[in-house]
Amino acid sequence: MCKFSVFGLVCEHLQKKKKKKNTPSCKKQPKLLSTHPACSKQEKDPEFWRSQARSSLQSALDRQPNTNVAKNIVFFLGDGMGITTYTAARILKGQLQNQTGEETVMTMDTFPYVGLAKTYSVDFTIPDSAATATAYLCGVKTNMNIVGVSAAGRNTVCNTQSGNEVTSILKWAKDAGKSVGIVTTTRVQHATPAAAYAHSVSRSWYSDADLPDSAKTDGCTDIASQLIKNIDIDVIIGGGRKYMTPKGTQDPEYPWDYSSRGQRTDGRDLIKEWQSSKMVANYVWDKTNFDAVDPETTDYLMALFEPGDLQFEEDREPSMEPSIVETTEKAIRILRKNPNGFFLLVEGGRIDQAHHDGRAYMALHETVAFDYAIEKALELTDEKETLTVVMADHSHPLTFNGFPFRGQSILGKSPLWATDLLPFTTLMYGNGPGHKIVNGKRPDIRNVTTDAKDYVQLSAAPLQSTTHSGEDVAVLARGPMAHLLQGVFEQNYVAHAMGYAACVGADLRHCQTPPASQPTTTDTNGAGTAGVSATLLGSLVSVMLTFTLLVYSV
Repeated sequence: MCKFSVFGLVCEHLQKKKKKKNTPSCKKQPKLLSTHPACSKQEKDPEFWRSQARSSLQSALDRQPNTNVAKNIVFFLGDGMGITTYTAARILKGQLQNQTGEETVMTMDTFPYVGLAKTYSVDFTIPDSAATATAYLCGVKTNMNIVGVSAAGRNTVCNTQSGNEVTSILKWAKDAGKSVGIVTTTRVQHATPAAAYAHSVSRSWYSDADLPDSAKTDGCTDIASQLIKNIDIDVIIGGGRKYMTPKGTQDPEYPWDYSSRGQRTDGRDLIKEWQSSKMVANYVWDKTNFDAVDPETTDYLMALFEPGDLQFEEDREPSMEPSIVETTEKAIRILRKNPNGFFLLVEGGRIDQAHHDGRAYMALHETVAFDYAIEKALELTDEKETLTVVMADHSHPLTFNGFPFRGQSILGKSPLWATDLLPFTTLMYGNGPGHKIVNGKRPDIRNVTTDAKDYVQLSAAPLQSTTHSGEDVAVLARGPMAHLLQGVFEQNYVAHAMGYAACVGADLRHCQTPPASQPTTTDTNGAGTAGVSATLLGSLVSVMLTFTLLVYSV
């Protein structure tokens, strides 16, 4: 008889059927133990958990809001880094360090203030990265596929763009005298970075070759050309070389690859135009020259390491392409020289692209690399003067399921088998390219290595590319005015909160001088206002006594 366990379904199913050769029997199924061997000895002691909770409680009680004006803002955007991705990446990070994983503390986990942002766009319940980027960077929600334009703009309709442009916090910071930068693992013309500097009713208008003739006639311009025109950006790091050069221009890294060659039909070389517009401007496309850039003597840097998006972290050739940790560090070291401070956008953009491919392995490794970049940024900045924000733009239909044992590979298979007597992975997708139903049956993955980087997780519905999902996303913050990013709020609120904290944009109340009627000093005895009040009261009493004596003496 099968005892109660999460394998009960399998056991009951097997008891009702004739046993076949090679079919797992109830006796061979492992049981879920109340204490798995992966648990440490201390975790069995209740005092371990009580002590941990007391420490967390005291930390919360001791927390005091930092009300300084933020000199700097470092804004980390994990594209597609929903809550499930965040949790699974935490476990993977620990397992890569030979831990069970669940108890691992990510750098993101140390941020004291956490909120939830509603991600819907004006026209869709589930948004894309263009609409969300316009929300959290420009402070205005808009329609899908649109960057830097309000919802009055219509997707790909150029004549609805003019007059409906909205500016971003990157521009607000630049106008306030700060240095600004963009770091991304995608092309620098992609949706997230584009919303920081461009205005386009189509996120896909990367170069002029992508614009329809009607859009050109109506005066719309491509995103790449706006990169070097709209805002004087100090640091630009990512991919996207082919959108910057004339059609047919050989790529310096892949000269034999026609798909990597320049795409511009207007004959412009935007890289050369950008260089010529600056007194001292460094352009690099490989790791060697990137490493040679001295942040102390560099004011402007454009680094484009690929014709399109950068390589996935697990595919990256370290001698040719820097990591997101390295690019983040270089950007901060250049930007922080400005005495007025800086704003830096860092995007882990390929988390999203891995999810679209149904490759959880790649998505989680991208997220782990993203977390290391956050750690590096915290090392290079001072929390007293730097507001650091981490968030996702949207989520993906990634599920975390199946009662895996503590410490079991996050990319492995659930110990619970389904009623079709086949195993399934702990991570799966609601839709995407992993739909593998053949003749009404799922594939048997007992002998499949599911923690390989090219493995595509099973999905419930067949699509060539996994969609986004619509749940709220986490917003984590630390530094000046980070407490503003608590609770549940609309995604566009994030830009306004950051702008207020740094006194950039329209709302400058935070940096206004306090009213003179509010005393801010104390006397040498620490009496302060109370001492002043006592002195005034004593004087008043003396006056009243004198007046009384005069009255009686008359």
